[in-house]
Amino acid sequence: MKIIASFIFLIFFSLSAMAETYNLSVDKVTLDTGEFKRQAIGYNGATPGPTLRFKEGEDVTINVTNNLDVTTSIHWHGLILPYTQDGVPNISYAGIKPGETFTYNFPIVQSGTYWFHSHSGFQEPDGAYGSIVIESNGREPFKYDRDYVIQLTDAHPHSGDRIMRNLKMMPDYYNRQQETLIDFFKDSKKNGLSETMDDRKAWGSMRMMKTDIEDVQGFIPLINGKTASDNWTGLFKKGEKIRLRFINSSAMTYFDIKIPGLKMTVVAADGNNVQPVRVDEFRIAVAETYDVIVKPEEDIAYSIFAASMAKSAFGRATLAPREGMQANIPTMGDKPSLTMADMGMDHGNMDMPMKGMDHSKMKMVDGKMDHSKMKMGNSKVDPFYAVGSGLTPKADNEGKFLSYSDLKTQKILYKDRDATREIEIRLTGNMDRYIWSINGKKYEDADPIKLQYGERVRFKFVNETMMSHPMHLHGMWSILDTGAGKWNPIKHTVSVAPGTTLYTETEVDAIGEWAFHCHLSYHADTGMFRKIVVEGIPNQQASLTSNVQQQK
Repeated sequence: MKIIASFIFLIFFSLSAMAETYNLSVDKVTLDTGEFKRQAIGYNGATPGPTLRFKEGEDVTINVTNNLDVTTSIHWHGLILPYTQDGVPNISYAGIKPGETFTYNFPIVQSGTYWFHSHSGFQEPDGAYGSIVIESNGREPFKYDRDYVIQLTDAHPHSGDRIMRNLKMMPDYYNRQQETLIDFFKDSKKNGLSETMDDRKAWGSMRMMKTDIEDVQGFIPLINGKTASDNWTGLFKKGEKIRLRFINSSAMTYFDIKIPGLKMTVVAADGNNVQPVRVDEFRIAVAETYDVIVKPEEDIAYSIFAASMAKSAFGRATLAPREGMQANIPTMGDKPSLTMADMGMDHGNMDMPMKGMDHSKMKMVDGKMDHSKMKMGNSKVDPFYAVGSGLTPKADNEGKFLSYSDLKTQKILYKDRDATREIEIRLTGNMDRYIWSINGKKYEDADPIKLQYGERVRFKFVNETMMSHPMHLHGMWSILDTGAGKWNPIKHTVSVAPGTTLYTETEVDAIGEWAFHCHLSYHADTGMFRKIVVEGIPNQQASLTSNVQQQK
């Protein structure tokens, strides 16, 4: 009996050790960048909030107390959990009312780098975000000596509500890179007067600007809450391997990342390990995460440089052997411009009438392009950008810039099988009225997307707009079709570039109601958002799989 009792005690003790409790408060805080100061929202009295460190296999209890005077919420971005714990008001729960404490309970079934943020109003762009690091319960396929979170954000002097009002009033309100007379003369000298006049006429007829790459400029990039002048610093010893966990928690900003003097080895994307890829630079879309390994071989400082995709602003941090050291800050490079390829057109279609800029009426040049059929090889063409796109990234000195095509999963998580059906997701919008939508309908005018538990769905994303859209599916993984078959990378957010078509597949393995949306805050708010309803019961898996085999 004593042996049995001891055995039971050991089981109970081990289970108890895997149950952890965390406490978070949602607070009004002050955001002070040195250039502006304003009221913001944070967690445990600060923005960014704390880094929550979990262990794969533990059951977590998180008590969230709302100290605001409005309802709030927390979404655990990228975590696989029951839909009732997903933290999206009016979908998974009612939200957390002022003065109330809501308790989240869910198991940790994964490892890697993730983040959390409010899903209420514009609280996220106002500062309500933090990071999550989940330790694996097994051995990592790569080694490192130090581990740092690098959380990127775009702090703006205006509140989210004010930004939204200004965008609705004037969509180019925050575009600080509009073409000038000087630009006209430069283009005329380079391309000729006639071509430059035709180009200006074409963009004018569409009520568009080829500099409209970022909806919102005038922000200050922050790294771990620090400006470039504040210079967040991570220490190292020469020869150490350092794991940098990059998280883009921005409201609207894509960043191009480089560390001059150091190669980066990409080892994880959106929390899932990938086969290592050595790169000089990479682009991180809003809501994505990338883990990289670097190995400084010299006793000097290195700049972690994050330039916005439009080259309108930059953030800087430092890796150094000692406090107070800093490296030279590199230049951002030339400012990109959109092309007709980004509009889904070639130059032969520049007379196309586009009054009101209703993207739902646009026709795609390469709308039927299947990325899975394209091979990168030694070609410099990136199949995840339209041919001739002005947004296709390039590394300094002809170095290696990461492409989705480079990503291959380290571990196969799902059986390679045919999809049961395909669902087309057209990304649409109207710039004149600053309305964003899916399949020409805003969220409130659209029916939910219904899925059946156990099926495998292929999503076809067709971007009919001139903006990049980071599409985030809650509660389930998106298998990005890069043409690698069973080695296709597994992500929670995929960026769809202008004028392109992209495919993902999802094993529908989570019952409930889930959010599915563009993660650009002001695009989601104006309608590029859907509810997904997963119906059925778990034991349907076998019959659905059988149906798939019969279709072959």
